[in-house]
Amino acid sequence: MYIWEAVKVAIDSILSNKLRAFLTMLGIIIGIASVITIVSLGTGGQKAILGEFEKIGVNVFSIKTRNDVEIRDSDRLAIRDVEMIRKRLSSVKYAAPIAEKMGLAKTDKVTKRALFIATDFDYGNVSNLKVIYGRFLNEKDILLGRNVILIDKDSAKELFGYEDCVGKSIKIGSYSSFDTAKIIGVIDSGNLKSLGGSIADQIPVIAAIPITYAQKIFPDVNISQIYVMTYNQNQLDETSSQTVRLIESLHHNKNKYKTENLISFLEEFNRILGIFTAVIGAIAGISLLVGGIGIMNIMLVSVTERTREIGIRKAIGARQKDILTQFLIEAVTISLIGGAIGIFLGYILANIVGPFIDITPVFSINTILIAFLFSTAVGIFFGIYPAQKAAKLDPIVALRYE
Repeated sequence: MYIWEAVKVAIDSILSNKLRAFLTMLGIIIGIASVITIVSLGTGGQKAILGEFEKIGVNVFSIKTRNDVEIRDSDRLAIRDVEMIRKRLSSVKYAAPIAEKMGLAKTDKVTKRALFIATDFDYGNVSNLKVIYGRFLNEKDILLGRNVILIDKDSAKELFGYEDCVGKSIKIGSYSSFDTAKIIGVIDSGNLKSLGGSIADQIPVIAAIPITYAQKIFPDVNISQIYVMTYNQNQLDETSSQTVRLIESLHHNKNKYKTENLISFLEEFNRILGIFTAVIGAIAGISLLVGGIGIMNIMLVSVTERTREIGIRKAIGARQKDILTQFLIEAVTISLIGGAIGIFLGYILANIVGPFIDITPVFSINTILIAFLFSTAVGIFFGIYPAQKAAKLDPIVALRYE
């Protein structure tokens, strides 16, 4: 019962000095709000990227040339390598070449910068592409080097003003020469943009074309990597090693190729994101320290203002631990109210910022509980000294205080 009375006294004290109490809480509010916002957006971003990886599949790896060795023209990956991977490795389900080339895409009305992804019929299976209209590349498109193209729905809007543009023709090429290609499909934007990497959002048009067609209109195009999908995740490591050995035997070289898989990349990404979130969270947590110092300061002021009250309470029988508990509860109450406001503000901020960076924030009960516990800890830690000072006051001296 005494605890509830102490809480009521603490709330009355806060309400009697609303502005001062709010300014005292401000550091706690900002700190907790920042931590909640950062952690929820970081978790949301992590979940979104994990979702994209799961769409592609965890049994996918890529093979590419190494960056730390000299690469000759004869060492570069070729279409024949893809064919041999499919033919010789029984554990391989799909294999698709990837080459990227910057250029232009033109209609009768507009000309836009474009990123062309040159690949073949297996890429749709490897990446789990979602074709909204039309179809994906087939074997004849690759065999004949047909002048066909797929664009994402955002690109369709850029070029034509609407999504379903299957059957339309556009001119594609470099700044000096162009060729006419027929649109055979429109793809969900996320699929091609994820392949285009960090520059994809800066390019108006993202398109996929047959690798054999790309070699006709872009003489200098080279396969940068080959995506390989195994039948199951357990085959990933062994198939990766077999693929490297196969490519080395085809090109008569050694130690010029490397493989990367989504699992190792995801683990590295999670590690980096975890460090980044922790660092940013720690920086935001500095404001909690500032808020704690503010609580200590205001409680010291409160002790001074209420010296006579402390003396009266001691004179009528209050013990040191009663005074200590009272002021400690006041400090914790201020901290918890600030923490609650901070959690609410962090929730609002995360939901405002999230849509601007295409991330759906994820709020966890654990994060909220930790925020509350941290608020409590700040109140206790920074409230102990003022509470002890109040508890140790000599009642006679306190009663004489004016």
